[in-house]
Amino acid sequence: MNLFSQLAAEPTHEELFRGAVLMRGLALPEDEAFFAAVETIIAAAPLHHATTPSGLPMSVMVTDCGTERAFARRWDPEKADKPHRARMWPPIPRLLYDFSLRCAVRAGFPQFQPDMCHINRYQAGTKLGLHQDRHEFDLNQPIVSISLGLECIFLLGGFERTEKPKRILLEHGDVIMWGGPSRMRFHGVQPLKPGSHPLIGPYRYNLTFRKIA
Repeated sequence: MNLFSQLAAEPTHEELFRGAVLMRGLALPEDEAFFAAVETIIAAAPLHHATTPSGLPMSVMVTDCGTERAFARRWDPEKADKPHRARMWPPIPRLLYDFSLRCAVRAGFPQFQPDMCHINRYQAGTKLGLHQDRHEFDLNQPIVSISLGLECIFLLGGFERTEKPKRILLEHGDVIMWGGPSRMRFHGVQPLKPGSHPLIGPYRYNLTFRKIA
């Protein structure tokens, strides 16, 4: 873990591409409260293994919270027989919702109002291949991503899967956003290295706030 990032008094603000911003350490002052909020979400909507569009299981575990409208748009009603899709998501905790708004304003997206938070939980060896997020109604609205727990190498690429991505170290408390002209960049996560975080344990949680409906 990078000692400097844990001791920095002020978060940094780095423009990665036009419309893509990295704010290191922005979530550190409220990390314990944020993780407690994550645990309440998981208690209401337990983690489950994500699946590919073809239905194959993935190593990353996921859960969601948000509005009924976002839930209806995210899941096809024909798939409502799946146990983790049969009931409505819990709401986004106000603490997390308000923080995502502040992040968006800092990054130049003052109109952002998320209606969904998607949570990924990684452990040693877990990865996420390069992909684009296409479920949202307005593909100009940003994605606000908060990192809690173990560090990872985040990949932020171009608009074709074959373009070489930028490798970005994300640590506990970092926030990365991409929207507007960068909204459809391919992104992913390299396999997580083993470790243990003093607050989160052997995991990394990634919280992504979106305007989906």
